[in-house]
Amino acid sequence: MDRSLYIAMNGAQQTMLAQAANANNLANVNTTGFRADFEQFRSMPVFGEGLPSRVYSMLERPQTDYQTGSIQSTGRDLDISVQGEGFIAVQGKDGREGYTRAGDLHVTEAGQLVTGTGLAVMGEGDR
Repeated sequence: MDRSLYIAMNGAQQTMLAQAANANNLANVNTTGFRADFEQFRSMPVFGEGLPSRVYSMLERPQTDYQTGSIQSTGRDLDISVQGEGFIAVQGKDGREGYTRAGDLHVTEAGQLVTGTGLAVMGEGDR
């Protein structure tokens, strides 16, 4: 079997990963606090048997775009904006720690600080 098939399959796999990142970016374009991911490819030589001109594609470390988006004043006292690369620690529905940048906070009737989606905001030492 010609090994160039593996090189073509590698290129298709890397393209699929890039499409998944782009689809995620598009799906979350209106999500409060969302930061887009971007990807970059480079070619790497194939070592071993075969022609020395064969290369495969390699996904560089995916990055997250931390540029500050537009800040909209809501007039609500508990709405916050996360500056820089920080996140808000929350307790997920499964009980595990998660992170968000959405700053639409409110206090429940029980006095618990939660995000707009109802996830409990964790304080220092809450694990």
